[in-house]
Amino acid sequence: MSIPYNASSELIPQLHKGLFSTSTSLIYLTQSLANLVYNIIMGMRIIAGSVKGFPLKVPRGTPTRPATELVRGAIFSILTSSVDDWSKVLDLFSGSGSLGIEALSRGAGKVDFIDQEARCCAIIKENLTKTGFNDKAKVHCLTVSRAIAVLEGPYNIILIDPPYKDTGIGKTIEQLANSSLISMETVVVITHSSRFKLEMRYGPLVLKREYRHGDSTIAIFRRESLP
Repeated sequence: MSIPYNASSELIPQLHKGLFSTSTSLIYLTQSLANLVYNIIMGMRIIAGSVKGFPLKVPRGTPTRPATELVRGAIFSILTSSVDDWSKVLDLFSGSGSLGIEALSRGAGKVDFIDQEARCCAIIKENLTKTGFNDKAKVHCLTVSRAIAVLEGPYNIILIDPPYKDTGIGKTIEQLANSSLISMETVVVITHSSRFKLEMRYGPLVLKREYRHGDSTIAIFRRESLP
């Protein structure tokens, strides 16, 4: 089920099944464009928590497409209402580290950041130093596939924000589903383009809910026992 997310960071039920109306689509487009302009002018900032409002450096000239502030707000609204234990968080395709640092600002105990781009890794470390979270974080400069193979789990929360045009994210989810990084309590949050859909199941990982915000969709996966 796909649920629209509004600009005030409140999740609202979809009132009618089927396609969104033209007026609703125009509202989403307007919100997305306004948010893009805001990010260009103001830069990326932490939304809430101990370092609320802190500006983050963002890598340029990479495939990274950081989740917008409204989408990040939606992600953490979902997590705040559904996850009690934030002791161990994994941020895959970290980019600037905005999702993981947002989690730290909101009380996460430890975050592992994964990105294969050296420039991104350097920026994540810089952002961690400036926000004072070095002692609660570790940056792994390697591919996501390699990270899933070598890291020790399980994690309470796994955040996945792949490059926007990465339609092969299903392979990553499949590998993650069959790894030791997830448990029955793990919540996996995946942000992807609304132009393509994820599968309902990847091994033991099952799609529980979807929230659509403009051209981005937030998918929530949980582990279930295989039939």
